[in-house]
Amino acid sequence: MLLNSKAEFFIPENLDFEKSLSRTTHMGIVAHSDDLEILAYHGILRCFASKERWFFGVVVTDGAGSPTSGIYENFTENDLINKRREEQKKAAVTGEYSGVAFLNYKSANIINPEEKGVMEDMASIICSSGPTIIYTHNPADKHDTHVAVALRVIQSIRELPAEYKPEALYGCEVWRSLDWLIDDDKKVFDVSERESLAQSLLKTFDSQITGGKRYDLATIGRRKANATYADPHCTDKMQSVIYGIDLTPLISDINISVTEYISDYINRFKEDVTQKIVALS
Repeated sequence: MLLNSKAEFFIPENLDFEKSLSRTTHMGIVAHSDDLEILAYHGILRCFASKERWFFGVVVTDGAGSPTSGIYENFTENDLINKRREEQKKAAVTGEYSGVAFLNYKSANIINPEEKGVMEDMASIICSSGPTIIYTHNPADKHDTHVAVALRVIQSIRELPAEYKPEALYGCEVWRSLDWLIDDDKKVFDVSERESLAQSLLKTFDSQITGGKRYDLATIGRRKANATYADPHCTDKMQSVIYGIDLTPLISDINISVTEYISDYINRFKEDVTQKIVALS
C-alpha cells in the first residue's frame, strides 16, 4: 500500500485493517510522535467514545534526533525510535484511535521537496480512509520539519481527485503559538472537556517528559492561556482552547500560493497592531 517499506500500521485491539481506515472521520498528519496529541487533540476529543466518529493518526518521521536527558540520555537512536513508537501506540489505545500509521521517513526526506514518496504515501492513506477533517502543522510553525510536513500535506491533497479531498484542513499549534492571529482569523477549537484525557495522552510520552521537555505542562498551559486571554472584556467562556489556521482554501484552489496565503495573515496582524497604536497615540 505504501512506498516506504519501513512503514507500519498499528490498529488497536487487532481490529480489521480495512474497517479501521474506512470508518475514519478525523485525521491528524504530523511530523513526530506526540504531535498528534498536541495539535490534533480537538479531533481526538471529538471522536473519543463515539460510535460515529473515528480518529486516525499519521506520524510521518521515525522520531530520530530528539533531545534527551536523564534515564534516556544513553539511549541509542534506534532505542529512542522504538520507545517513541511504543508511546504513540499507548496513546492510541488511551485515546481510542481507529489506528496510527507510522510512515517512518527521515526528517531529511521530508524537508527535501524533491522527495515524492512521502506525498504519495500521504495521498494513499487519505484516499483509503476518506477523512472529513484533517489536522496538521501550520505553515507559520518555527520547526523546519513541521513546516515541511504541512507543505507536503497541502500538496498531496491538492493533487487528489475532488472526491477524495477532505472538507476541511486545519493547521494547528506546536512550535509557536497562534495567539498572534487577529481574532477574525483564528480557528478556535474548544477542548475544555475531558482535561484528564488530554493530560493522560500527553503524559504517555515519558521519553519526552523525563527526557527534558515538559510538553505536558506547556501544552495544557497554552490551551488555558488561549482561553483566558481570548477576550479582555468578559469572563472566560471556555477553559481550554487550541488555535488553528484554516488551510482549506489552499486545497480548494491550487492556484493560491501558500507563501502569500500565510503572509496575508501576518500582514493583517501587522495592520491591526499599527492601526491601534496610531489611533491611541
